Amino acid sequence: MIYDETCTRGWGPIGLTHSWIVGARLYAALGRLDAWAGARSWSGALGWLARVQPDRAIGEVQFWGHGRWGLAKIDGEVLDASALEPGHRLNPALQRIRERMAPEGQWWFRTCETFGARRGQDFARRFTDLMGCAAAGHTHIIGPLQSGLHRLRPGAVPHWPAEEGVIEGTPDDPRRAAWSSLRAPNTVHCLRGSVPEGW
Repeated sequence: MIYDETCTRGWGPIGLTHSWIVGARLYAALGRLDAWAGARSWSGALGWLARVQPDRAIGEVQFWGHGRWGLAKIDGEVLDASALEPGHRLNPALQRIRERMAPEGQWWFRTCETFGARRGQDFARRFTDLMGCAAAGHTHIIGPLQSGLHRLRPGAVPHWPAEEGVIEGTPDDPRRAAWSSLRAPNTVHCLRGSVPEGW
């Protein structure tokens, strides 16, 4: 698991990074994580993933951080569809991680909106095709409740509506996302450690 370690302010001296650290320690105590680290950039995050426990296949990568439609951020640096193209500076590390992913492995972007709108669907499709494994992400703003969770496998077409979670704008030009709620589709709690089957 990787989290954005740069989000240290928000509620006075407390930021989301602190909650991600607490969550990582809890998940590790529950046996849900084999390794976890904070990162200050995507270059650092992907470099750590490529070299940690090098003799083991990677069954799952979770990223806890910020996102928008079609991207995930670490301190403003984005991982988006452009990073999946040959020649992008992040692409070689992604290729190295791809080689280590287990056959049934997956990524889970526990970030706001990354799989939302058309940009999110495009990112999900291109990311899974590049990495050769499933990926999961959300269409809503997430917190303790995390809505709009969907998993996509390589070669598959996104099965969720492009308008899901978009409350202002359009799927092609989203302006504002919905907050997660118990009534929103495909909602899990932050303590849920796995993506439900069929999602």
